[in-house]
Amino acid sequence: MSPSAAPSPTRGAQHQEAPPQQRPPQTPPRAPHTGRRPQSGPPLLAPVLAFAALTIAYVVVNRATPHPDATGTAVLQYTRAHATTVRVGAYLLFSSAVPLALTAAVLYRRLRALGITAPGSAITLTGGILASAALAAGGGFAWTGGRLPADASPALARALADLSFLSGGPGFAVMLALLIAGVAVPGLLAHLLPRPLAWTGLALAAVGMVSSLTLLADGFDYLLPVVRFGGLVWLVLAAVRLPATRHRVVRGSAGA
Repeated sequence: MSPSAAPSPTRGAQHQEAPPQQRPPQTPPRAPHTGRRPQSGPPLLAPVLAFAALTIAYVVVNRATPHPDATGTAVLQYTRAHATTVRVGAYLLFSSAVPLALTAAVLYRRLRALGITAPGSAITLTGGILASAALAAGGGFAWTGGRLPADASPALARALADLSFLSGGPGFAVMLALLIAGVAVPGLLAHLLPRPLAWTGLALAAVGMVSSLTLLADGFDYLLPVVRFGGLVWLVLAAVRLPATRHRVVRGSAGA
């Protein structure tokens, strides 16, 4: 065989099958970045201040209301002599339930936006809604008591006053304690609130739970204004100090 008939190494290499090309692993497509920030809800301070203003106005208007241990005759006489005052106080108490419900909803949304998936956010919403319902019921009973006819019995006046006290007193205090505890616990564990403010909230929540003993003994009724006014101040401070985004939490923790 002549040298010219020998297979060319270059031509033989062309007849060899090329190795299969390895394709790079495909990565799943990324979701388009919309640039939206997590929604933390409307400003928290606005409904809290509205609730505070209505609560203070209610206390000022009802400062002369007979105590829970007053007789039915005394309650009926006061209602007849101050029917307009009773109805105005009932209106203020009923109206305060609206900003409190809004406060609970905004707090729930704020905690969720801050990454709180524990039951604390749900406890906050539940306590706020129940506390709002207690205020609305208390205002309704007080308004009904202010519209008693002239021939109403003292027993009916005393019963309506008791229902109003039960709803707007121990019932409200216990449910407000749930709201405060639902914010204070994650505020302490996740460093969302200053530690003194968070511990104060836990103490107020404990006092609110103990105030339910007012239904068994009159000696615990002094705890009700502590929870009402202490919780009111605490909500205002929490509304100011609770961050709106997680970024502020990290930055505040780093600078602490």
